[in-house]
Amino acid sequence: MAESVELPSRLAILPFRNKVLLPGAIIRIRCTSPTSVKLVEQELWQREEKGLIGILPVRDVVEIKPVGPTVSEGADSTNQNSKVQGGSLDSRKLDTKKQNDVVHWHNRGVAARPLHLSRGVEKPSGRVTYTVVLEGLCRFSVQELSTRGIYHTARITSLEMTKTELEQVEQDPDFIMLSRQFKATAMELISILELKQKTGGRTKVLLDNVPVHKLADIFVASFEISFEEQLSMLDSVDPKVRLSKATELVDRHLQSIRVAEKITQKVEGQLSKSQKEFLLRQQIRAIKEELGDNDDDEDDLAALERKMQSAGMPQNIWKHAHRELRRLKKMQPQQPGYNSSRVYLELISDLPWQKASEEIELDLRAAQKRLDSDHYGLVKVKQRIIEYLAVRKLKPDARGPVLCFVGPPGVGKTSLASSIAAALGRKFVRISLGGVKDEADIRGHRRTYVGSMPGRLIDGLKRVAVCNPVMLLDEVDKTGSDIRGDPASALLEVLDPEQNKSFNDHYLNVPFDLSKVVFVATANRLQPIPPPLRDRMEIIELPGYTPEEKLHIAMRHLIPRVLDQHGLSSEFLQIPEAMVKLVIQRYTREAGVRNLERNLAALARAAAVIVLEQEQVVPLNKGMQGLATPLVENRLADGTEVEMEVIPMGVNSRDISSTFRIASPLVVDETMLEKVLGPPRFDGREAAERVATPGVSVGLVWTAFGGEVQFVEATAMVGKGELHLTGQLGDVIKESAQIALTWVRARATDLRLAATEGFNILEGRDVHIHFPAGAVPKDGPSAGVTLVTALVSLFSQQRVRSDTAMTGEMTLRGLVLPVGGVKDKILAAHRYGIKRVILPERNLKDLVEVPSSVLSNLEVLLAKRVEDVLEHAFDGGCPWRQHSKL
Repeated sequence: MAESVELPSRLAILPFRNKVLLPGAIIRIRCTSPTSVKLVEQELWQREEKGLIGILPVRDVVEIKPVGPTVSEGADSTNQNSKVQGGSLDSRKLDTKKQNDVVHWHNRGVAARPLHLSRGVEKPSGRVTYTVVLEGLCRFSVQELSTRGIYHTARITSLEMTKTELEQVEQDPDFIMLSRQFKATAMELISILELKQKTGGRTKVLLDNVPVHKLADIFVASFEISFEEQLSMLDSVDPKVRLSKATELVDRHLQSIRVAEKITQKVEGQLSKSQKEFLLRQQIRAIKEELGDNDDDEDDLAALERKMQSAGMPQNIWKHAHRELRRLKKMQPQQPGYNSSRVYLELISDLPWQKASEEIELDLRAAQKRLDSDHYGLVKVKQRIIEYLAVRKLKPDARGPVLCFVGPPGVGKTSLASSIAAALGRKFVRISLGGVKDEADIRGHRRTYVGSMPGRLIDGLKRVAVCNPVMLLDEVDKTGSDIRGDPASALLEVLDPEQNKSFNDHYLNVPFDLSKVVFVATANRLQPIPPPLRDRMEIIELPGYTPEEKLHIAMRHLIPRVLDQHGLSSEFLQIPEAMVKLVIQRYTREAGVRNLERNLAALARAAAVIVLEQEQVVPLNKGMQGLATPLVENRLADGTEVEMEVIPMGVNSRDISSTFRIASPLVVDETMLEKVLGPPRFDGREAAERVATPGVSVGLVWTAFGGEVQFVEATAMVGKGELHLTGQLGDVIKESAQIALTWVRARATDLRLAATEGFNILEGRDVHIHFPAGAVPKDGPSAGVTLVTALVSLFSQQRVRSDTAMTGEMTLRGLVLPVGGVKDKILAAHRYGIKRVILPERNLKDLVEVPSSVLSNLEVLLAKRVEDVLEHAFDGGCPWRQHSKL
């Protein structure tokens, strides 16, 4: 051990990244960076008398932009916050391979002397490197850190105790007790290591000859401990604190060795036990064979083999499965791969390789009747399904198309798929793809992974146990992609008739024939579906229902289902058609019928409470007493009586409700609607109220939930002729607004918005255009004519007709271009109470898809140019058209 040394007032500093050198420890460092090479070369290599250098720990941190004063230190300095935090100096950048790494310098280090120094040159780069063996001597504290050339130096003060101070500490009773405790723990550790590694002799010499406060550093330096614990040991200047921490670390290392020995002994014991069990099982098997009492028929593996033989798998797959079974028979149940192999073979034996559901004799009339009973309307969709069934009847082995139903929520996409399965007489399985981001959900995980499992397609076939079900791929437009793969790309193989006959699941690892499966997909929007996947499917759009269709659906399907779900019948609750119309008009504005069903369910719940309340307050038979206070306000006529019967045990609960009778059913009226559902959410006056001032126009837009009515508001104010747009708008709609403003400015004189030619209508004022419902993102070109109408209304101070809505893309020359989603938009206008709709002339062909009942209540106006739009949008026509030069 080195004796105490005198430290100079300044030392060259070699940074030690995320590690600590403790006094008494010896390390070997290879210096390759320009900074460390320059330091070793000038401070050690070029000097005949080798001096000391300082080893200072540095900590990696995440680089952030500094706030406050900065320092500059030549080539190695960076602008960083120079404030000292805790036990760290300023944040600086080291000259390493990662130039952007920011580090914190610790404020305490260890002086070290070189024991060995060698110089080398790397080939072919010619870079000089040094290898230094250093011995830690004593602790020091950094008072000031500066640079010398490209490396750092520091003004330091020693933290070592004087001889007098050390003698006083050694007389301290606490120090004596800590020393004994440390030596006892260290001796116990040395004894265990001596048995394992035969190296305890040299360590015992250190224990007897080295001072205990230095011995603590030497022991701790030999352990694998965290960087924080190393720094804590370095900061322990007080010998008592140092001994306490060293004792704790040595004891922890001792306990870890004991636990490791205990685990090793346990594992060895288990291995010997399994070997013993294997030998005993072999002896039992041999004894049973001699006695003729072999029970292989009852053996699980034999049962699994019989199950595999009856699965009807193809010959090449049977060879693969049989090879896996032979390997399983050679394994012991305790082996790691036993369970995974068995689960794999059970999956193969459960899959329906040849088993198919027996299809019923296809009757097109019966199928049509079934579809009509399950769904109202949807004539085009039903016709396509009947066409498919007709082809199946003529050619049973024909490959069916992949139908993709696209439409808003609540229009019956999923129930249509189940109706197809019922018409075909096949089993139905639904696979939800919403939110799926992992390709393994489609193709499965490879068996090498822990917890691997087959994909959802193979798992669904296992559940239905037939190879020809109707499989619904629900929400196919909501799949995502990340580093784990793209499920939409994996579906390309599934939905391609030329490829899915040999679909390869990663877990199954053998081809499986999916060509007999009838795939049906659903989506709310087409845009998120990748074009290659969209190309493999036949798109059938379900735009939504008209109010008349909703009324029929409610009366034929929703009300009976809601009453049945709430234990009611028409004898208890009746909802007239007029009340259903009010619910549709005042409480729901949607493409589907989900909110309508929720509102009907709310009426049924309120009726259930009222009916039960009447049961509780009506006088009962002799010897029985009624219940007390009613639950809610009684809405039945006074004096209503309830007939009750004794229900024998075992009667079905569905039949119990039919035994209760009331004198008259509860009929929903307008008062009850407002009490249960609240005040009306919609009325027909909203458009008139919002278009009451100039600068507001009514547009029609398409969303994933169907068509919607969109108001556009424009206003002018004092400014510099700028255009302001708000409402969470996309780039396309912003460009449409700029085109609309440019067209209006160019036609200002023709439209009598400017008094003279060349007059700037934006002189001294700004224009602000806002799309209400600012939390909803909006984009697309179809608002062009709506923007022009709002701007013309603003500058002319004339109001737009409140019963008119419009849609269409415009060009800079004033042409009106066709748009999509016409049927959805017209249905939205009809729901909203709009009477007149302005469409591009080239969208005339799309009116064929609109129900005649809707067109009979609307006036559809066609426009070829923007001037035609303005002609229809204002009362009395456009007063400036005759002056237009176009």
